[in-house]
Amino acid sequence: MNTTTLKEIDIPIEGMSCMSCAGRVERALAALPGVRSVSVNLASESARLSAEPGLSTAQVADAVMGAGYQVPSADATLTISGMTCASCAGRVEKALAGVPGVLEARVNLATERALVRTAGNVETAALVQAVERAGYQAAPATAAAPGGAAAPDLVARDAWQIGIAVALTLPLVLPMLADVLGMGHLMLPAWVQWLLATPVQFWIGARFYRAAWKALLARTGNMDLLVALGTSAAYGLSVFEWLGGGGHLYFEAAAVVITLVRLGKWLEARAKRQTTEAIRALQALRPATARVRKGGAEREVEIGALRIGDEVVIRPGERMPMDGVIIEGATHADESMLTGESMPVTKGSGDKVIGGAVNGEGLVVARATALGAESTLARIIRAVEDAQAAKAPVQRLVDKVSAVFVPAVIVVALAAFLGWWLYNGDWSAALLNAVAVLVIACPCALGLATPTAIMAGTGVAARRGILIKDAEALELLHGVDVVAFDKTGTLTEGKPRLTAHIAANGDHGELLALSAAVQQGSEHPLARAVGAAAAGLATAPAADVQAVPGYGVSATVGGASYALGNARLLERFAVSTGALADAARRHEDAGETVSWLAQTAPQPKLIGMLAFGDALKAESAQAVQALKAAGIRTVMLTGDNQGSASHVAAQLGIDEVHAQVLPEGKAGIVAQLKAQGGRVAMVGDGINDAPALAAADIGIAMGGGTDVAMHTAGVTLMRGDPRLLADAIDISRRTYAKIRQNLFWAFIFNAVGVPLAAFGLLNPMIAGAAMAFSSVTVVSNALLLRRWKGAA
Repeated sequence: MNTTTLKEIDIPIEGMSCMSCAGRVERALAALPGVRSVSVNLASESARLSAEPGLSTAQVADAVMGAGYQVPSADATLTISGMTCASCAGRVEKALAGVPGVLEARVNLATERALVRTAGNVETAALVQAVERAGYQAAPATAAAPGGAAAPDLVARDAWQIGIAVALTLPLVLPMLADVLGMGHLMLPAWVQWLLATPVQFWIGARFYRAAWKALLARTGNMDLLVALGTSAAYGLSVFEWLGGGGHLYFEAAAVVITLVRLGKWLEARAKRQTTEAIRALQALRPATARVRKGGAEREVEIGALRIGDEVVIRPGERMPMDGVIIEGATHADESMLTGESMPVTKGSGDKVIGGAVNGEGLVVARATALGAESTLARIIRAVEDAQAAKAPVQRLVDKVSAVFVPAVIVVALAAFLGWWLYNGDWSAALLNAVAVLVIACPCALGLATPTAIMAGTGVAARRGILIKDAEALELLHGVDVVAFDKTGTLTEGKPRLTAHIAANGDHGELLALSAAVQQGSEHPLARAVGAAAAGLATAPAADVQAVPGYGVSATVGGASYALGNARLLERFAVSTGALADAARRHEDAGETVSWLAQTAPQPKLIGMLAFGDALKAESAQAVQALKAAGIRTVMLTGDNQGSASHVAAQLGIDEVHAQVLPEGKAGIVAQLKAQGGRVAMVGDGINDAPALAAADIGIAMGGGTDVAMHTAGVTLMRGDPRLLADAIDISRRTYAKIRQNLFWAFIFNAVGVPLAAFGLLNPMIAGAAMAFSSVTVVSNALLLRRWKGAA
């Protein structure tokens, strides 16, 4: 008889509109292994399953989405305390994943945070209880305390405890060293050794016992259990020998191990604080108050009291309290902490300002456009936190190893004890060898190897104005071998000016006025250039204005229909370029963009030609050369004409050009580049680049572009300097070099240390020192990334 306890899974579903939808979902869920019963409720848009314990909420969600419907999800972030090694992080992750409704749980040892994605709204209290049942502590994360940033008072408390531990341990170690150096037998009386070692064992080492006990209650193992077992065995053996009149005492081994492990964890905590400096520096940019002007009067308010549309007065030297648009005054703004731009940026009426930037010499008034969580600064902090808390794909191997590491070490230690006891009959020596195995095998370095490098790498990138969305984007970026660029706004300034306008009938003023009328209200860069050139001309109102993506725009002016756009637009309406074809070709060969204005009804005819010049960014050539020096092939994708595209590509040294490409065509070319076997990065700044950004292995958005591009991309360059792309790839490569180095050292410490300890070639004191050294080594190695200096 099957007595398996079934579990109930409730899951919300979006997109069901009829009974056939509910039936489709029900059939998909009933097909899952282990499902005993399914009930889908169309009215409440949810499903309830009764299933065997092995079925997860994530599997249920995948089945719903496979049937063509959506599962609404929510994210929660918890701070986790009590974790000491990779095994702990894996245990917390498993506990959270087991909570009904959890789709995914990722735990980061270095940041001491857990990111949990749930189906619908899962109570935070349920997540906290799951962590506590696993033997750890959890609380909802707050933006004020970046992960991994140990509180200064805790670091100070640990420092004086370690000082006491060192003071108690030195008298135990020095006589032993004197004996080894031939300075005579100076060992302290047994009762003095016991008196010095006991506070270290049970007071300084109390944290190991507490954590080990929780691990035992949860039927698991961790670093603290290894330390507690090892030092307790050495201490207990010493007490036994002392009371039994024996001559060999090992109080110093137990005391030294506890002191060194505590010292190593303290150094590790201090080093981890440095990896989160980027977040703390960004958080420090938030001013506490703002000066609001209403009815001619100014008053100071808390930053939380600001509202969209408020007029805020920013004096010289103050930080901008919000995102906004300047409505009065002019100044320079220092945005270096946000964008990496070293030079102050000129700001005048109509220019945007970013919260957290420092106002220069002028008093300005700005209208608030974004506050709180929607501000640029908040989004940057959120992006950096998400990237640092995320788990890199390379970490999966570490997780698999860590899951079986502690039980395997205990088995090895037991085998070493039995082997030595059977070999020479000296059970005290056998016990010490087993203790050495337990101590040196603590998997701290293994758990810190990857996250500390990612935290340091994303932190230094953020200071340079490079936002890396997550650890997966960082991993993909370091292997890029093809970079595809959009042209306008990415390699060029994106601020074209009208260089020529030629009317088919010779009335150049009419051509300019009609062109401005057709594009009324458009924010396209070419439309703004026409508007600037037509300033002062009388323009008729336009009706039925419609954008034609990839072609141009159409409108009705004065009862006639007009179309303004590229040569493909003329082909759609069967309008010939006629006598202007040669002039257009000359402008295109000079690298300019050509647009055509045609009347499409009642009588199709050509009105004239417009030529636009857009200067290359001064840094574009350096950016392309830096990529080529790194062995990366460059490609340009543009909707512009072939002549202009080829001219720009020749100036910059770009390897491959695709011109006159529609937005959906860009995504197709990216797919072709991927099919050729390369890892492709796409760089763009506009809405029309979003499909290509999504199609690429890694999308890279220019920070001055649209929000759509930035949301689609895995990496955002916060200022419009294309050299940052080479810097981003270099940071990624250096970060992954550090990860490989750290994993090598973490594995080599255990691969070499455990056999040496098992064969009696390491005493517990040396094992403890090696274990502490391994953790500090991987964190310190990751911190070397902070010395990186880029080209941009």
